[in-house]
Amino acid sequence: MASEESPMLVRTPHEAVYDRFTLHQKRWILSHVSFVGLLAMFVQVTFVPSIPRIAKDLDLTDAVVSLAFSISIFASAIGSLIWAPYSSFYGRRKIYLWGMPFLCIGSCGVALSASLQSLLFWRFVQMFGCSGALSLGIGVIGDLYKLEERGTAIGAFFSITLIGYTVAPFVGGAATQYWSWRNLHYSIGAWGLLEMLFIYLSLPETSHPGTLGIDKLSSRRSTHIVWINPLSTLWLLRSPNLFAVVILVVPMAYTIGVQYGITNEAIIGALVLPNGLGSLTGALIAGRLSDTVIRRWREKRRGAWCPEDRLRATWIGGLIIVPLSIGASGLITTYIGGPIGLALNILCLYANGVGVDSVTSPVNSYNVDVVHSRSAEATAACIASWSLILSATSSLIVPSIERIGVAWTNIIAAVFAVIGQGIIFLTIRYGDRMRASIDVGFSTIENS
Repeated sequence: MASEESPMLVRTPHEAVYDRFTLHQKRWILSHVSFVGLLAMFVQVTFVPSIPRIAKDLDLTDAVVSLAFSISIFASAIGSLIWAPYSSFYGRRKIYLWGMPFLCIGSCGVALSASLQSLLFWRFVQMFGCSGALSLGIGVIGDLYKLEERGTAIGAFFSITLIGYTVAPFVGGAATQYWSWRNLHYSIGAWGLLEMLFIYLSLPETSHPGTLGIDKLSSRRSTHIVWINPLSTLWLLRSPNLFAVVILVVPMAYTIGVQYGITNEAIIGALVLPNGLGSLTGALIAGRLSDTVIRRWREKRRGAWCPEDRLRATWIGGLIIVPLSIGASGLITTYIGGPIGLALNILCLYANGVGVDSVTSPVNSYNVDVVHSRSAEATAACIASWSLILSATSSLIVPSIERIGVAWTNIIAAVFAVIGQGIIFLTIRYGDRMRASIDVGFSTIENS
């Protein structure tokens, strides 16, 4: 029974919309969209350990081939900004089906690439096709789960997705070393085709009834095509410290690999495993923790809801774990050699994964909370801002390491991570004023 001491138990009329699917159906849909996210993570991360071999096969330098990684991040930003608003108009299911052909064709194009130009073009198409996986997946979770449950669901979503981040570098390195990077991308294309088939056969539309843009049209043609400005979602532009993780991952072959005499692509790829395991751990813990924080602060306020309370779950990861793990890794790589240095670096990679996802999981849940009706678009704006920063900074990492060294490059990244957490602090402190200054249709407890 609800009471004044337990206001969280009071059920709002809006919560009835979350009863459209049974618990079993929700878990099935969650696992389905999570595996699509897993595929997208595989597409992005398997490329990194194969850069040296691709450079050799195409007679290019490693730095030039690493541009394909920057291109893929840029494609992810552009694609997420396009797919997300269209999912609010046509529905999540249709946009999933529209994106997969781009992934399949792009994967085959990458596998057939014989020049830098073709590699960059098809890599863009490939990433564009799967770029909506994260924003659409979080949008689906926002459709299915109510306020005090969605943090845990988003944490579970990222934990499955980040399995790709955990094992994809090893798979990419092993495929490059013992099979072929071209065959790897053919396999990714086949995987995308299977995912498209499963979505077509078994994924229902999850958007709330009557909320899609196409449902609100008084009249429409059998094939109704509209133009939606993809930049319209960028009002939520922000850049916390997710980009700092790339400082550790992108130049792995040139820093830790060189320092400790590791040249085998499979082993270099395996070095990313601790970071992925840390990310998986951080996502699971932070998702549930952010739900707990929301409940406790609502109880303190006797049922009043402040969206920024969820961001309080980011403090330990963003202010302590992320900057310390980045800075320590740079110093260890520079000054400590041998097995001890390698072991300490592996520990830093794990801690960094825990810290980064202790920030990103609550931030993504906050995006859904604060603009629930445009949850996929809000997530896309956030991902796009991170991706655009990553696209620019990732191409500067190797030159920075060559010019000022690993230690100073990582220390600079750690400083930016602290600045990012400072932005989150300002959002917690002044979030209500920020929302009041420009009303873009923020959610309330009655409709979130």
